[in-house]
Amino acid sequence: MPAKIRLQRHGKKGQPFYHIVIADGRAPRDGRFIEKIGTYNPVTVPAEINLNFDKALDWLNKGAQPTDTVRSILSKKGVMLKKHLMIGVQKGAMTAEQAEVKFQTWMKEKEAKLASEIKAKAEKKRADQKARIEAESKVNAARAEAIAKKQAELAAKEAAEAAAENAENAEEAPAEEAPATEAPATEA
Repeated sequence: MPAKIRLQRHGKKGQPFYHIVIADGRAPRDGRFIEKIGTYNPVTVPAEINLNFDKALDWLNKGAQPTDTVRSILSKKGVMLKKHLMIGVQKGAMTAEQAEVKFQTWMKEKEAKLASEIKAKAEKKRADQKARIEAESKVNAARAEAIAKKQAELAAKEAAEAAAENAENAEEAPAEEAPATEAPATEA
C-alpha cells in the first residue's frame, strides 16, 4: 500500500485538533505513522493550519496520496499548485524561474484575499454590534419614555386627589368653625 497523507485526530470531545501525518495506508487512523508534517485546528476562525511545506511537497513527489480533507488543506497552502508547476517544469512547459514567479504571485494574491476577508468579517461584526447597541438604546429610550409618562399620570392623579381632599377639608373646616364663633353669653 502506498503512503497516505492524512489527519490524525487529537483533542477532546467537541474540540477536534488534528496532526497531519504520513502513514502507511493499512495503519489505523490514530495509530502508527511515518512522519508528522503539520497540524490543523478547525475550531478557530479561520482554521489554523501549520504545515511544513517542503516535507509535504517532498512526500507528494514520492507518491504519497492525500485524503480529500488533506488535499484541500494542501491546496489552500499552495502545495498542490507548487507540485503542478514543478511537473510543468519537468515537462519543459516553463522554466523554474517562471514557475517560481507564478507561485509567488499566487501566494501574494491568496494572502491579500485572506486579509481582506478577515477585515470584512471584523467590520461586519463591528457594524452588527453597533446596530444592536443602537436598537437596544431605542428600546431603552422608549421604555424610559413610557415610565416617565406613567409617573406623570400618577403625579397628576395624586395632585388631583390632593386637590379634592383639600377642597373637602376647606368645606368642612368652615362648618366646624361656625359654632365655635358664636358670641359669648353675657354674665347676669
